Amino acid sequence: MKNAGIIAEYDPFHAGHAWQIAEARRQGAETVTVCMSGDVTQRGGAALLPPSVRAAAALGCGADLVLCLPNPYACLSAEGFAAAGAAILSALPALDTLVFGAETPDTAPLIRTAGALRSEAFSAALARSLAGGAPFAAARAAAAEEVCPGAGAVLAGPNNNLGVEYCKALAAQNSHLSPRALPRRGAAHGEAEPGAGGFASASSLRTLWRKGGAAALEGYVPDAALALYKEAEASGADLDEKAWGVALLSRLRGMDAAAIARTRGTAEGLEHLLENAVRAAADLPGLYDSMKSKRYAHARLRRYVLAAALGYTGELPALPPYVHVLAANKRGLALLQGAKKPAGASLARLARENEACRAAAAAHATAADLAALCRRAPGPMGGCYTEKPLLIR
Repeated sequence: MKNAGIIAEYDPFHAGHAWQIAEARRQGAETVTVCMSGDVTQRGGAALLPPSVRAAAALGCGADLVLCLPNPYACLSAEGFAAAGAAILSALPALDTLVFGAETPDTAPLIRTAGALRSEAFSAALARSLAGGAPFAAARAAAAEEVCPGAGAVLAGPNNNLGVEYCKALAAQNSHLSPRALPRRGAAHGEAEPGAGGFASASSLRTLWRKGGAAALEGYVPDAALALYKEAEASGADLDEKAWGVALLSRLRGMDAAAIARTRGTAEGLEHLLENAVRAAADLPGLYDSMKSKRYAHARLRRYVLAAALGYTGELPALPPYVHVLAANKRGLALLQGAKKPAGASLARLARENEACRAAAAAHATAADLAALCRRAPGPMGGCYTEKPLLIR
């Protein structure tokens, strides 16, 4: 491993993320490139802090190059999220390895499981499991276990699950990158309470922020990141969750049934479930609660709601068509040489490359503008087109 890549959300960047970058370097990486979610996240919500702040934290804590995972792809399922991130990193010929945290820090069983998920036998087994009425996640694990003994246990870990999707995406895209699992350090994914040894999950840190602001994260995030978070808080750049909920509901209430039906991921009556829920919901938690079903995981409902509110349809490019630089040092900028997709630090310039780039950038801007409106100190429209990258030469 010489030039490593990481796909992440950094919502927010914390000690575990810093450890992962350092561990990649300890295992031989001379540079580390991060493909990071923009303004929205894979769980179907808005990021606590703007991408510029999170990218600066990553660059200040060990990364060489931070690329944006555009918003339409950042809020996809694990499969779509992984495929989009892999496509962006695979566009840089100099990168050779995709590293990721996993509960099982042995890459071989993750690769075997990924191979099983790509097989026709798995598709048939999954159809049988779903026909029996099992929720998707349980049906998927059962089908994988049937095809590849041991795969069910691998998929039980949330980080393993995402790691398998990374391996699957690299294989499907014939990527030159090799996957490498690293042990996850500290608190488990989504753990409600901060862990021992200065490690805490991103979700527990967001909870701490709600209760005590940026200062409450001290001891769980690198000092350089904490300083950036305090500056962001002082300027009102952190998310106003109530405003975010009102903004999403406002957009949804203005949509008719036909518009909702065009939403990406519409299937099995999801559009009717959302249309009926919107009529009575007074806030986002209430909307999600009224849509609850054994068939649909909560995260899928959140992503569908967000996609509907943002007008994301199946007509968007399947994979990100450009490489957008958020932050970089001199070593990181050199990695852009020979990029297989249009690459650069200006989203406005990238949007002019072709129709696919224009469409992806416009969809990205829709989410960025909504998130900007929902900061404690609301920002104007179009910021993602004019935001200057953080470049350290």
